[in-house]
Amino acid sequence: MQGFAGKVAVVTGAGSGIGQALAVELARAGAQLAISDVDTEGLAETERRVAALGVRVKADRLDVTEREAFLIYADEVKEHFGKVNQIYNNAGIAYSGDIEITPFKDIERVMDVDFWGVVNGTKAFLPHLIASGDGHVINVSSLFGLLSVPAQGAYNAAKFAVRGFTEALRQEMVVAGHPVKVTTVHPGGIKTAIARNATVAEGLDAAALAEFFDRRLASTTAEEAARVILAGVRKNRARVLIGNDARALDLLVRITGSGYQWLFSRAIPRLRPR
Repeated sequence: MQGFAGKVAVVTGAGSGIGQALAVELARAGAQLAISDVDTEGLAETERRVAALGVRVKADRLDVTEREAFLIYADEVKEHFGKVNQIYNNAGIAYSGDIEITPFKDIERVMDVDFWGVVNGTKAFLPHLIASGDGHVINVSSLFGLLSVPAQGAYNAAKFAVRGFTEALRQEMVVAGHPVKVTTVHPGGIKTAIARNATVAEGLDAAALAEFFDRRLASTTAEEAARVILAGVRKNRARVLIGNDARALDLLVRITGSGYQWLFSRAIPRLRPR
């Protein structure tokens, strides 16, 4: 993968899944890495794998919802490496439950991690990215940032917000003349532990939903996703779609407009586990 050697890249949610795969692929490409997660065991494994590839790595426990800690962390990373070129705001959680029965606190938790975590990371590192003269913000949204489905209202809200925030930022960097590129990533079903770690509304079977996701919806490996993301970053893509499912459903929305909602509201209750 060309164009990453010598760059300093920050990856949140690096303890597993796409974040871990991104860290490994970036290391293989010669990047220096600042990796973080709340899962310290997973983070230690990522650190071991990255260090084995012979690149500098700084690993820290970080809760992306803690804004002041994130601001301090950004300064520490800059101090440690001398510069910061890229941030991959990847950390996220999943939740299932109809809006009618979902408590406010669960919606707030998803928004805190999946949206405000992205905002915190972007704002904390943006001054350092501008100062580098060669910055790039990569924010991970979702296929569910392109379309909405039943029982994913909280997750949809967060991922649509990430999309809007990031697309506005890309334009602002152009208007301001700042040397910072911006990319929004929309993964489809990825073979990670996100569904198994998801929380659900009362009365739903978390294990059955996770099995359904893993067996029926997860079609792309984390390693494949990481390679697609880095290819998009290298080419300065505004939007990166990951997986045939993401590309097909994005096309469906473009063709039908709001019409996809009628289709999904009838098809999805028949497909998902009860």
